[in-house]
Amino acid sequence: MEETLTHSEAAMEKEEPLHDSESDSESDSDSDLELSLQIQSLEAELAVNPSHYDSHFQYIKVLRIMGDVDKLTKARESMSQLFPLSPSMWQEWIKDELSLKPDFSAVLNLYERALFDYLSVSLWCDYINFVQEFDSIAGTSKVRDLFESALAAAGLHISEGSQLWESYRLYEQAILLTIDESDTDAKDKQIQHIRTLFHRQLSVPLADMTSTLTAYKIWEAEQGNDLHEVDINPHVASSYQKALDMYNARKHFEQQICSQEDIPDSQRLQHYLNYLKFEQSSGTPARVQVLYERAITDFPISPDLWLDYTRYLDKTLKVGNIVSNVYCRATKNCPWVGELWVRYLLCLERSHASEKDLAKVFEKSLLCTFSTYDEYLDLFLTRVDGLRRRMTSTYEEDLLDYKIIRQTFQRASDYLSPHLKNTEVLLHLHAYWAHLEAKLGKDLTAARGVWENFLKICGSMLEVWKGYITMEVELGHINETRSIYKRCYSKRFSGTGSEDICHSWLRFEREFGKLEDLDHALQKVTPRLEELKLFRIQQESKLAEENENNPKRNARDKRKLGPDITDEQSPAKLLRDAGRNPTKAPDENKHQVQNSSEVTKVEVINQKNNISDNLNEQHSTTRKSRAYSDQHTAFISNIHPTANYEHIRNFFSDVGGVVAIRILHDKFTGKSRGLAYVDFIDDEHLASAVAKNKHRLLGKKLSIARSDPKRGGKETSDPNALKEHVSKETDDTSKEDGKVSSKKRGNDNIQLKGKNTFAVPRNVRPLGFPANKPKAEEEGDEKPKSNDEFRKMFIR
Repeated sequence: MEETLTHSEAAMEKEEPLHDSESDSESDSDSDLELSLQIQSLEAELAVNPSHYDSHFQYIKVLRIMGDVDKLTKARESMSQLFPLSPSMWQEWIKDELSLKPDFSAVLNLYERALFDYLSVSLWCDYINFVQEFDSIAGTSKVRDLFESALAAAGLHISEGSQLWESYRLYEQAILLTIDESDTDAKDKQIQHIRTLFHRQLSVPLADMTSTLTAYKIWEAEQGNDLHEVDINPHVASSYQKALDMYNARKHFEQQICSQEDIPDSQRLQHYLNYLKFEQSSGTPARVQVLYERAITDFPISPDLWLDYTRYLDKTLKVGNIVSNVYCRATKNCPWVGELWVRYLLCLERSHASEKDLAKVFEKSLLCTFSTYDEYLDLFLTRVDGLRRRMTSTYEEDLLDYKIIRQTFQRASDYLSPHLKNTEVLLHLHAYWAHLEAKLGKDLTAARGVWENFLKICGSMLEVWKGYITMEVELGHINETRSIYKRCYSKRFSGTGSEDICHSWLRFEREFGKLEDLDHALQKVTPRLEELKLFRIQQESKLAEENENNPKRNARDKRKLGPDITDEQSPAKLLRDAGRNPTKAPDENKHQVQNSSEVTKVEVINQKNNISDNLNEQHSTTRKSRAYSDQHTAFISNIHPTANYEHIRNFFSDVGGVVAIRILHDKFTGKSRGLAYVDFIDDEHLASAVAKNKHRLLGKKLSIARSDPKRGGKETSDPNALKEHVSKETDDTSKEDGKVSSKKRGNDNIQLKGKNTFAVPRNVRPLGFPANKPKAEEEGDEKPKSNDEFRKMFIR
């Protein structure tokens, strides 16, 4: 946009007035058609993107060539509402208005608007000349007021300010000539007025000060005074010498920023910044302000420049109207800078602006596009801060309805929550909201509602629960705080958050609760802390084992470990060797079946050595791939979480024929999912088991149905999610041969309890059973095996 401004102003300077000869020469039909098409194209672009600066500028340029006065005026008004216009654009607009219909009030309004946007000495001179020429009722006092306003705005402009001083002197000298010679009092008064103007100008560091001093001496000579008397006047001489020294100290800065050489804009901007730093060291706010105005006129869209300017005014000037006007121009030039809008609201609040003005600026800021969501959050919080201060103000006119604060918070939450999930800033917003609901709104239900709604969004953040707890503790609501601890102590948080919330609950009960409450908390928290401790140990051991067995070592690790490498075989090779030599197991009565992830383990203890040897060989062949056919399997749901294999086996003791029991567990927490598969020896036993549907086990009504693996789609084994219990229904033959049972190995699999559960595949077939059969075989193409055949296959 900076380049656009530069090129646009350059183009405007080259453009001719509205009714020049060049415009008349382009009146042929082809040119008109081309301009009309260009106007239509620009109108379409502005309809899509009304904030595009260059489109506005080109549209005004084409309309000015066409001579469409009505559209041209509307286009200029539309652009001036969005962007500050450069001094050259304002001068062309005023020139066109004067050439068409010299409406004094309209042109006067244009001059005032133009002088608001940027500092321009030429605009001030044109404005004063216009008033003197067209305002017939403008008296001397009005013109003098205009000159004084011009000097206050641009009289300290070192390179161009002398133009205003000279115009002012010429005006006063013209008045002197109109005074009658006989009226000596009026004439002496006017002479003294002109002399005062000379003295004021000579005390200001301006360009070409020597010429001003020479003009002063000549004028004094015309009044009959000796030229040498001026030199010996201590007041004039002292003021002039001081101003001259100040000018000489700034001369090289002026040469740098006013240089006509083609230098990069960044370098020229740096010259301004160096100049400003030097000027601020002198401690003259008015001179610094003028220099800032000169800088932003040349670099209107430099955010850093506007931020520095407004920061300086907030610190030194603190004049409400002047500072707020600067902020207004800053936000029009750089609307994408959130910090400018925030400080604009604070400036309006300092100047005691009305709620209507504050709301208008706030709503306007929300229409802008900022680079980060933090800028939107800062804007919302600034607005809420101001509303809160007004609600607690002692002035009746500042009192507001709390409903405005609630609506502002709600808008902030609705807009920012989708973009700032699990962030500290969003937590701060809702904590602030809940605090104000309880303190200012006097609505505890609404305050709790803020936290409850936020928990739906960021319930996995420990800080959210802590914030909720802190609010209840500050309000003295012990029971409500305790209920929050009960809700969250078993949840899983990142890092050590799960342990932290448990310890926090115990501290709370020690400080606020009774002994019974502390005992209850200990009863809940102690098992949880033990589970977390064991879980951490297991995770660390798994990580260490994975690092130890990781085959992907880089060359440097190999070189570093080279001398220490032994001839030990890898664990995978040891497993293969163990499968080939099952008789070398250290314990002949105990055999373990372990899957690749070492989470699901099955221990089969046999009383007969011959069954043990046969099963061991069978286990080694089924280690890599296991699946269940579910030919005679019952699927059970709604099982009590504490139910184990013995409970299920006893439940089906009247049915008999139980071959294997598989309870599904969560693969992350190890907690029972309330689902199980029970394999029976044939369909008769399965039918009897299904007949027990809706019977109760441990107080819960079971749902029992025939398992249909085809409904679950393709089955892939995931032994990590299952724990398996295998049993053999005893008959006359099995009593002679032995019994197969299983038991759960202690402490090898830590179960981390928590709220999160995940679906886990179930198709891990039990030890020694055949893989899935084709659909045709399941439906009867192959007869079911008899009890003896099945038993023999199992033993084999």
